[in-house]
Amino acid sequence: MNGRRIQGFLLTGGTRATLRGTCNRTGHPEAGSILIAPQLEAGLYDAIVAADAVVCGGGGQTGHMQSLCRGRGIPVLRVDEADLPALVGEVVLDLADGTITLAPDPAPAPVPPLGDRAPTVDHLGAACAVIADFQDIRTVNSCGPNAARVDCFFIREEFLCLAAGLSPFDALDGGPAEIARYGRAVAERLVAFVGELLPGQRLVLRLLDLRSDHAASVTEQSAVAVEPNPELGLHGARWLLGSAPYRDALHTVLDTLRDRLGDEAARVHLSVPFLNDAEEYAQLRAHLELPADVPLSAFIETPAAVHATPGICAAGASELFVGVKDLVQFYLAADRGNHLVADSYQTRHPAVLDGVRRIVEAARAAGTPVRVFSLGSDLAHYLDRLPVPDGYMMCTAELTRVLQPPALLAA
Repeated sequence: MNGRRIQGFLLTGGTRATLRGTCNRTGHPEAGSILIAPQLEAGLYDAIVAADAVVCGGGGQTGHMQSLCRGRGIPVLRVDEADLPALVGEVVLDLADGTITLAPDPAPAPVPPLGDRAPTVDHLGAACAVIADFQDIRTVNSCGPNAARVDCFFIREEFLCLAAGLSPFDALDGGPAEIARYGRAVAERLVAFVGELLPGQRLVLRLLDLRSDHAASVTEQSAVAVEPNPELGLHGARWLLGSAPYRDALHTVLDTLRDRLGDEAARVHLSVPFLNDAEEYAQLRAHLELPADVPLSAFIETPAAVHATPGICAAGASELFVGVKDLVQFYLAADRGNHLVADSYQTRHPAVLDGVRRIVEAARAAGTPVRVFSLGSDLAHYLDRLPVPDGYMMCTAELTRVLQPPALLAA
């Protein structure tokens, strides 16, 4: 029986072209449901990762929680907020045309190939998988011989905290005992991650980068500043530089890793988020009081950092990660989470590609390894238009579609 169809816009795809499920409007995790929410925020983490799909009333393709969904292969469909109340009971999402049928009529179909053409594993270089939990490592490493192409897994500390039920700001404001407890909890999660790695693989932890709007949804006791523009606010390297408690927590992380893993602790590397220049990199390394043998890489995701890439390499960055999603919003002044400017947010814009090209060329000249993030749909475009980096970074669900042999995909 055919029913009302609501037109939406696909923010992230999944593994099926159509998907049937029951709407979950509670904000609490319900396995296999379709989560309905006005906006995706960190406080919905548990509900998001339990869902088969998400329908929201706002947000962009590369918002932080949308990126979490992309990594887990959870499709996200954005509809007009006025249509959200109609989404109750069982519905069918047609991911091919971005519609929701209120009276379902299922028709599963295979997912089309990535991008303009289907890149192969040979195009990835030394690939980096962007993950949200250790289950993603298992997913990648189950891709047969091609899993060896992935030599590192990248995890944001805030995603690790959400998965572990940790509230970073509350812990860091709670005094020495709470700070140490937080550090040990983070380290134990990392120990579990390392236990899933294949020989030759490592883990890159992007140091805590919790924006104030996301922090407010997971913080119960500490005061969180209300910022008019959190994306351009107090987070990333600038927040880390002002936090002595975080420095102490990080030392607990490193000490616990050494105690638990011995020499294997060297498989965990650290990365600086939201960095502007070489001076900031050097200041942060000194502020964190990192031992000389602890690698510290840098995320290049602001135009200032693009300009400063040679200096950041000279300051000792162990490698570079190009955060294309943030570069797009800063180059084009288009908020990645605002669907009203979605047409202006272009991951293939010539200015963005010129910035990425400059980063790769500067890193190559300095002998610093560099990896470029790519959405699955952009990979073929980047392969044709960018100098070859050491490797590409992709979210788990999209990366596995490149890694898996055709026979496995067809099964």
